[in-house]
Amino acid sequence: MAASTANVEGKTALLKDSLAKVGFEVYPLKVGWYNSVLPLSLRLAYPDDSLALVVLSTPAMFEQAFLPFMEERGCQKLSDPIDQCVKHCVSSAVSECFPGQEVDVRYDYELLPSRKPKFLAQTAAHVSGAAFYYQQSDVRDHPWGEKKMFGVCVHPRFGGWFAIRALLVFGGVMVDSEMVPPDPPDCVPSREGRIQLLEAFNFHWQDWSYRDIVHPVQIYSQKQKDYFSTPPAQRFALLKTWGFLPRESDQPDSTSAAQSQVTGHG
Repeated sequence: MAASTANVEGKTALLKDSLAKVGFEVYPLKVGWYNSVLPLSLRLAYPDDSLALVVLSTPAMFEQAFLPFMEERGCQKLSDPIDQCVKHCVSSAVSECFPGQEVDVRYDYELLPSRKPKFLAQTAAHVSGAAFYYQQSDVRDHPWGEKKMFGVCVHPRFGGWFAIRALLVFGGVMVDSEMVPPDPPDCVPSREGRIQLLEAFNFHWQDWSYRDIVHPVQIYSQKQKDYFSTPPAQRFALLKTWGFLPRESDQPDSTSAAQSQVTGHG
């Protein structure tokens, strides 16, 4: 099924409207934009003109989606509570906006059998124009020698106060040539700023400072900071102090719960 750029905007608007109410943003891209910057082993097995949508969570997601999710539904102790909330929000919106349509939904925490991620979140955000993915190669004459510096995305409005949560691929929807790759906003154009950003992210990520590399319009609330500052294995205990209890029928034994803890992200 071929889709014009106008049809893509309409399809995106449906999901945007649904997810905006609970603190998410949605950006369209072509699979080919994503695949063109990656080695063959990491590419998506879809035609280049296939439509995809990348989903970000904004600072508002915690209060607009996560806390109500915990209040109304609770969570299982088998997996990360934020991941459970995101999956519920995205899957519900996809079912509502695209009934009967096949959509390949990939979440940022999912791995393939090879242990590689199901999609590279920061690459998807960059090629969609949602956020600029700053990497070591973006710093001319960088000062780190042979040291590997991990890259980080910066959002034009939220700085580092956001997260990339999911990629939706519409394998049966081909987009016409009018849809061209947008340039992600270069929020940190100077060499000095990029060095500051990458060093803050790689060496001092726990102090949150890299997130303020640009002046954000909104940041995480103190409650959200408290949650993400808490080690993942201790977050269920924190939620309990907030009055949220896991669903009793889903509680595994203590050994299984400990083995299932995954590194949190925010």
